Amino acid sequence: MTLLLNRRHFLASSLAAGATLVCGTGWTFAAPFKTTLHKALIVDKIEEETLRRYKAAGIEGVECTAWNVGRAEAEKARALADKCGMRIHSVLRGWTNFNDPAKLEEDVRSMELALETAQGYGADAVLMVPCKVSGIPMPEAWEFDIEFDPKTGHVSRVVKGDNAPYAQYIEAQNRATDVSREALKRLIPTAEKCKVVIGVENVWSNLWVKPALAAQFVQSFESPWVRFYLDIGNHVKYAKPEEWIQTLGKLIVKIHIKDFKLNPDGHGGQFVNIREGSVNWPAVREALDKIGYNGWMTVEGSDDLSLEEKNKRLDLIAEGK
Repeated sequence: MTLLLNRRHFLASSLAAGATLVCGTGWTFAAPFKTTLHKALIVDKIEEETLRRYKAAGIEGVECTAWNVGRAEAEKARALADKCGMRIHSVLRGWTNFNDPAKLEEDVRSMELALETAQGYGADAVLMVPCKVSGIPMPEAWEFDIEFDPKTGHVSRVVKGDNAPYAQYIEAQNRATDVSREALKRLIPTAEKCKVVIGVENVWSNLWVKPALAAQFVQSFESPWVRFYLDIGNHVKYAKPEEWIQTLGKLIVKIHIKDFKLNPDGHGGQFVNIREGSVNWPAVREALDKIGYNGWMTVEGSDDLSLEEKNKRLDLIAEGK
């Protein structure tokens, strides 16, 4: 009896500590993750047939690209999603042009509409990309070695050595930081009123390309209504996704599930179906658990995969495999 009780005590203590037990039978049992990930796909519009098909396959929610339908129309879509047992968890606004004076006011107004639409959907975040920089000399992804002012977020260096070839890019990066910060400050009252977070993403915009710089930009608002929308695959060429997760931590509001396969030399590559690229998914899952991320993981891309296969691969990611 004593031996039995001691074994039970050992097992209970080990499980409570999150240990992994290897039994004599050869199988291994690992304590589950503390956090929960919910599965979602992107849709252009909310349709009952699509929602029911996704639900039947195991998908729990959707992110909608129809960001400009307005609150009233979005509320109808929310009712339909509720009927199907699905959640519209996010709205994808996408690119804005805050660094273009001719389009600034228009895009600020569009973001206000996106936030109001998201409120109607019952979504809690809007994905937006503040700016894009292109057409000027820039470092390759693997060359970046950034130094910046922790107070202003202004970049003073983007590579080691001579930065003269990238002076124009440094100026563009710093200007984008300033104009985006002012535009987003204007949007915070609307976000707070709608109870919808602005999820900043950099989507190969050539801006905020390293985790520490991206974190400084989002932290500078000192507002719970501005956070970071992390696309796992988009950042592989700049730094390991788990490094982005560890650095951004609680600043992450949502994640996109995407994969990118680096070339053999680690320089450049291409997007591939999820779990077929260079992303270390077990490390990503562990990092998400460590920062306490309980939330949605939305597949973007992987169009070669069937609905059932996407669901299966999302399950594997959630399980840390």
